[in-house]
Amino acid sequence: MALGAMIGLACTRAKGDAAGFPLPAVDVPATGVEAGTSRASAVLAGGCFWCTEAVFEQIPGVLDVVSGYAGDTAETAKYDIVKTGRTRHAEVIRIDYDPAVVSYGKLLKVFFSIAHDPTQLNRQGGDIGPQYRSAIFYANDVERDVAGAYIKQLDEAGVFPDPIVTTLEKLEAFYMAEDYHQDYAQINPDQPYVAHAALPKRDKAKKLAEKMKAEQAEKEAAAKQDTGAAEGQAQTQPQPEAKPDAGAKE
Repeated sequence: MALGAMIGLACTRAKGDAAGFPLPAVDVPATGVEAGTSRASAVLAGGCFWCTEAVFEQIPGVLDVVSGYAGDTAETAKYDIVKTGRTRHAEVIRIDYDPAVVSYGKLLKVFFSIAHDPTQLNRQGGDIGPQYRSAIFYANDVERDVAGAYIKQLDEAGVFPDPIVTTLEKLEAFYMAEDYHQDYAQINPDQPYVAHAALPKRDKAKKLAEKMKAEQAEKEAAAKQDTGAAEGQAQTQPQPEAKPDAGAKE
């Protein structure tokens, strides 16, 4: 990251409050998917990938988060080149997640409410340039439509004081960033940039994660109770009397 932006400016606080932030009215369906049986990915750009990675590593259902680049060629997917702002690459994270535990739409809620400020054009705080733009790299039409509908929903609701400038870009390829960028905030919590920019967001994500876990536990308990009640009702239903065999002797 740029040395001039190290003291707490690069990943500005998102203006939304995660607890009361609206969920998407439209989401990617996960009908019939059981926990632990499938894996999906989302690629998001929200400024410094040290910050966004630290946020999404806290979210229940997230299996892995990898920092990288998207938007340009493999030849230019190198930090020393991307940081110049002269490529079409953005700093991104690839979020591998279990869609039975957390949906694509819920990940977008975290993206808009905690991970970054989607109203800043080609920057996040002191990190300036198109490589720090707010973007959603969609893998298919469903992701594109869900993301577009959510942006429209948030803008129409006036959740942010300024219009959202997040772009929707087709994902052509994801390029993993250099090893030293991976889990950077986790490994370097005392680094000034991380301490002032990434960790406050990480801590907000941890609080949201606890709330999500509690809601999931309540949902599972309710489902178990409903299943038990249905089974009990089935067992108490009177069984029809067996009819005598027409060919049997009385």
